[in-house]
Amino acid sequence: MPEEMKQNTFAPQPRAEGSFLPILPLPGTIPDTQVGIADMADAFGVTHRTLHFYEEKGLLTADRMGPMRVYGAEDIRRMAVINACREIDMPIVAIQELMAALLSAASREEASQMFRDALHGHKRELAAQQSILRRQMQRVSELLESAEEGALDQPQAKPIHLSPIELKCVGFMAEGYPATRIATLMDMDLTAVLTLESDIIRKFNGHNRFQAVAKAVLMGFVSAD
Repeated sequence: MPEEMKQNTFAPQPRAEGSFLPILPLPGTIPDTQVGIADMADAFGVTHRTLHFYEEKGLLTADRMGPMRVYGAEDIRRMAVINACREIDMPIVAIQELMAALLSAASREEASQMFRDALHGHKRELAAQQSILRRQMQRVSELLESAEEGALDQPQAKPIHLSPIELKCVGFMAEGYPATRIATLMDMDLTAVLTLESDIIRKFNGHNRFQAVAKAVLMGFVSAD
């Protein structure tokens, strides 16, 4: 045997007709003899590319009838096992290992036991994944609950109240008048206007008069026109 074949665990291997496999029902539309690739694909609900893929992985071996690829009874029964494994999302590597092990089965019962063992192993893996998903879902719920409680705990913003003089001042501020001009328009000294502006900025939680004016406009204290 060439060295590269020895190194490829899942290379296609000779199989005698009638080798032992677990008994699984075949699709009702497929004969138990030789079928073409189109009939094989239709019967198992797969694509031609899927069958080519299984051949590349050493799971099936197609014969040739002129230009047509055909599968014998042995590969039809193997496909029944492969398809059942793929229906439960068994990894392709695990299927390769199972199908390679089945070649050594000395009886139908031994082959069936190998299949059952593979199913039990996959069931344990699914149970472990399910446990991980439950923990993750629980953690997501905890984080959501924490986030919602945190939002409720946030202090509610107090409504802003402006006195008539503050409303008049912020209106002049929105028009872009400097403090000196506002002092003249409101008949106030400059220091009083600067203090008034400072109070307005603080009430709107702004850092400067421009932020205060912007918030006043958004909150309807000043017309945007």
